[in-house]
Amino acid sequence: MIARLTAVLLLSLSVSLANITIPDATLKDIAGKIYRNETGGKRENLVVWNNGENFPSLGIGHFIWYKYKEPERFEESFPLLVEFYKSKKIALPKILRMYRYAPWKTQAEFLAAKQNDQEFKDLESFLYNTQSVQIEFIANRLHASLPKILAHTKQSKKVEQNFNALLNHPVGLYALIDYINFKGEGINENERYQGQGWGLLQVLENMNDQTTKKDLMLSFRNSAKEILTNRVNNSPKERNEERWLPGWKNRVETYL
Repeated sequence: MIARLTAVLLLSLSVSLANITIPDATLKDIAGKIYRNETGGKRENLVVWNNGENFPSLGIGHFIWYKYKEPERFEESFPLLVEFYKSKKIALPKILRMYRYAPWKTQAEFLAAKQNDQEFKDLESFLYNTQSVQIEFIANRLHASLPKILAHTKQSKKVEQNFNALLNHPVGLYALIDYINFKGEGINENERYQGQGWGLLQVLENMNDQTTKKDLMLSFRNSAKEILTNRVNNSPKERNEERWLPGWKNRVETYL
């Protein structure tokens, strides 16, 4: 069961203090949506190595896990999840006890282990059975995100107002938790193409003020689609990110 400790998000805001209670059932529902978004609802997709990537992605949030000496272009989140498991004194499968870095050097080596390695299957089972811990970890990331985001924007009033409005909206809460897990806070300088980011910060800044007044979730959806499209347009051609954009847009549609 999701710990009561993080069923309450206490966000220290520059304008006000918001005490947002998130019932266990709501977090469980959000966990289910993120699981479907990332894996298509398939257990075997809890541990994957996507074509065109140099690293595997694990768990309901497809947390990145770099192999040794892999250039860290995108934020690595899986080791932080492992530390979170340890803080809760949860017994880890052998792979996570043995390795700080992803133990597979290539996608081919990864796929061979996925087919034949019992330790790999144990890792997959562990991640399937601890989804509640993973959504707790993701919710904690949302908890800590706003002060960081406000420190990296010149539009602090707008960003804070949009964040608070979403936080207090039943679908907006899911959208915040999902997007920050999906594309990050938007404050990592390494996560830029041609100087432009694609995280939650950029989406909040880009929301249309007039649309927001009429339909908050439509404004967030439209902004997210535009930011993600800009990412693809700015990305190196060899990454072929166009292939991911339809799926990203479909995911953002769930915010309505």
